[in-house]
Amino acid sequence: MMPMNAQFQLLEDGLGAGAPPAGWAAIVDLPVLVLVGVTGVGKSTAVNALRSGWDGVSLLPNRRKIADLLVIPTVQGWDGETPGAVTDRRLRFDYTRRYRERYSGGLAHALSRLVLPRPQAGAPGLHIFDGLRGADEVTFAAQSLPLARFAVLHAPDVVRVERLLQRRDAFDQVAGLEAGGGFRWEDAAEGRALFTQEEQDRLAALVRRGEVDGVELAAKVAIVAAERRNYDPHAAAEILRREAPDRTVVVDTTTHSPAEAAAAIGELIHAAAGSQ
Repeated sequence: MMPMNAQFQLLEDGLGAGAPPAGWAAIVDLPVLVLVGVTGVGKSTAVNALRSGWDGVSLLPNRRKIADLLVIPTVQGWDGETPGAVTDRRLRFDYTRRYRERYSGGLAHALSRLVLPRPQAGAPGLHIFDGLRGADEVTFAAQSLPLARFAVLHAPDVVRVERLLQRRDAFDQVAGLEAGGGFRWEDAAEGRALFTQEEQDRLAALVRRGEVDGVELAAKVAIVAAERRNYDPHAAAEILRREAPDRTVVVDTTTHSPAEAAAAIGELIHAAAGSQ
């Protein structure tokens, strides 16, 4: 593991990694709400609902940003590459996988290395990080972030694909897919195994009705499949229930509205504040 007292590195204004200099604090000594869940489970929506009814909240750079600032440049350095932006989702999964193989906990390890300017009186009292995934990450976080609370968000894979199609995020890219192409489940063998026949028909119907392009559906199915290959969301929830039962809430975002999810998370934060 990389030593936690590694030399301080300024990542961007107001954010660093390594040993905290004077006037800075390690994130392991700060209250943090960690969202846990794969793409499309509703983390951003829950955060927006939470912030609308909660004062003193500060958003940390999200998972994507921490990967860009710390994880991917580290792996590129191992390969002798000049650090640069990586947009292909499957390639990003490969970089984060390799970081995880070197440093137990993966993105959680990177998160635990962060340092922030020491909060002043009246400054936000809670930092939110979006988010962690999988068994290794949450195990490391539960053990390394003693002040952290964890909100695990779930949604079925078919719903995740539909949400990715709806949000049309330019980040949801997969190389090697030709725009305007069709869609066949036979060409998506890895993703196909995640869905029942009814769910396959439900997604394919979106293309037949002209609601989405075939290549869009193929990309989103590939993203969901790649995440499931690298992360087990169900194992993550079970580990947190075992390792940090008093610091964890689990919410199904298909049966809870954003406001209900935010309320459940808020109860966890209130309980944590009362116990400190």
